[in-house]
Amino acid sequence: MKENIKIGLLGIIALTLVVDTFFMDKSNSSAVSEPTNNIVSNVAATQPNSLPPNPITNPTNPQQPQPQQPSQSETRAKTSIKFADMSHNFGEINQESKNTHVFKFTNTGNQPLIIENATGSCGCTVPTFPKEPIAPGKTGEIEVVYSPGQQQGEQMKTVSITANTDPIVTTLNISAKVKVVTK
Repeated sequence: MKENIKIGLLGIIALTLVVDTFFMDKSNSSAVSEPTNNIVSNVAATQPNSLPPNPITNPTNPQQPQPQQPSQSETRAKTSIKFADMSHNFGEINQESKNTHVFKFTNTGNQPLIIENATGSCGCTVPTFPKEPIAPGKTGEIEVVYSPGQQQGEQMKTVSITANTDPIVTTLNISAKVKVVTK
């Protein structure tokens, strides 16, 4: 008998979740979930530990996916960026060498350009970017240092620039043919 009640209540909760998710807009969702919270709370009070954790009544449930916060670049006024070149080939380089290239860009929009982050596709590719806003029409530089270590042969790496542009991420490419250094 208790199992049938548990299954029935779980069915009601699941149905409420489906209705709330697919058929109600955000403004009405609290009206649907509130009675469910009361039902679950009342049952839980009379039968402690009889129900599994419920994402409606336990919003911090680690299994429940949490909405991601937008990055600052997503919420700022948009501008545009134009690079003099989007890729650079270092040609033939040696293992254990340090190779630097400067990518020059212009803020071609009408809002200040704010670069939030610049990351290399691996630890061997390290970008340095301006931390201060770049005014419309002004230029800036992103320095990329590529240190291949023990890599060998044809290599292609990327640098992802996150800024208040559309699209938010701009990708720069570097490549090289890394020669094996014999001692």
